[in-house]
Amino acid sequence: MDERERHILEALRDKIDELALNMEKMKLAEYVDLLNKPRRLLYINFISGLARGLGMAVGFAILGAIMILVLQHLVRLNLPLIGGFIAEIVAIVQNRLTP
Repeated sequence: MDERERHILEALRDKIDELALNMEKMKLAEYVDLLNKPRRLLYINFISGLARGLGMAVGFAILGAIMILVLQHLVRLNLPLIGGFIAEIVAIVQNRLTP
């Protein structure tokens, strides 16, 4: 085997090693295994959907509470024109919250 062929084989071996490493980084085997088990795929997607929904609900509740606090603060500043409108919104929300 001459020097050129040896160099080509080493370059090819390096490329194969790099490809194998990239496939391990992509977790390709785990992905293919997951695709072969549709029940597990559905379960994982269901759990992730629940987590997203819960996160959105909690986030919306926190944002809503912060918005109410900001609106209450704006009412206390007694800004003309905006103050009355915001006071009505805050009153409506507080009436809805109390049983």
